[in-house]
Amino acid sequence: MSRFTRLIQLLGLTILVLLIFSCSSNDINKQSVPQEITVVLALQKDVPIYNEFVGQAYGSSDIPIRARVSGFLEGIHFTEGSMVTKNQLLYTIDPQPYKAKVAVQQSQLAEAKTAMIKAKSDLDRIEPLAEINAVSKSDLDAAVAQYNAAKASVDAARSSLELAKIDLSYCRVLSPIDGLIGKTKAKVGEFVGQNPNPVILNTVSITDSIVVEFFLTETDYIELAKRAISMEKENNSERERVNTDIKLLLADGSEFPENGRINFVDRGVDPKTGTILVQAEFANPDGLLRPGLFAKLRIRVEIVEDAIVVPQRCVMELQGINSVYVVNDSNKVVSQRVKVGTKINDYWLIKEGLKANDKVVIDALQKVRDGSVIEPKVIEFKSKFNN
Repeated sequence: MSRFTRLIQLLGLTILVLLIFSCSSNDINKQSVPQEITVVLALQKDVPIYNEFVGQAYGSSDIPIRARVSGFLEGIHFTEGSMVTKNQLLYTIDPQPYKAKVAVQQSQLAEAKTAMIKAKSDLDRIEPLAEINAVSKSDLDAAVAQYNAAKASVDAARSSLELAKIDLSYCRVLSPIDGLIGKTKAKVGEFVGQNPNPVILNTVSITDSIVVEFFLTETDYIELAKRAISMEKENNSERERVNTDIKLLLADGSEFPENGRINFVDRGVDPKTGTILVQAEFANPDGLLRPGLFAKLRIRVEIVEDAIVVPQRCVMELQGINSVYVVNDSNKVVSQRVKVGTKINDYWLIKEGLKANDKVVIDALQKVRDGSVIEPKVIEFKSKFNN
């Protein structure tokens, strides 16, 4: 091998060593500058635990308006969806057939009264004759029986007349309460009051307050019942505070401003479903709530004292195992297995694995790994909810 060739090889080897050393130096420099990663502090505070239940709203009174007699609907005397007052005229049903019945019963009553007068006259004539034995005892008994029967006929005719008048009065359908009336289920000219024609013409609801009916499982019921019993042993202010723990969540996700209170618990648990019916009442001063609304009830069941919570974004789940990245005092990332409890808005309640003020990686979870050294940047997590 020539001297020139050896020189070329030595020069190439030197360049290769320099390149490798340069790359290694760059890697070392890169690794020597830790990444800045955002972290949050694990919070320790008293946390209220809420359960949510789906319910349906009703008026405090929902009174169906029924056609109590059958006939053709003659008139509608209200505006649909408006407030009506007690005894306000709502519907009229053709009264002519019922007026005719009243006239017939009046005639029958007159006939019965005439027959009674005649029977009384016959009895008054026979009684003196019977006292002197001018007529037989059987004639007197027959006259007495005839008079009693005539009186009974008058009473029966009078009752039939009263019933006919009542039926005639039902041709005018009045509101039983002050309330909000809905859409009519029958139009003018329809035959109503007899199936399959409409019998229930409308519904009037009192909406100054709204009740929400929902169902509790046996477990939920026992939890709430125990808490209610314990609260009964507290002072009145504590019981009032408990009432503020019943909130109503509307379909748009907003929270109804008025607090609710439980005003009814059913007698027993339905053995078919294993649930019990419960009713909560909410004041409705602005009329926002309407009967038929579906809503969620949020009821506080307990308060966990000194609970540890972290944002849900911090928690990773793999095959049913939850973990977080914790930054220790040496700024080293450590994968920490945790046991989560209840979701509280956008937080997790941590039962095991963390303590107060632990630094937990919240963003860039893909950029770190167990054992990485980082530069933690503590930020304050902004919840979407009012905690």
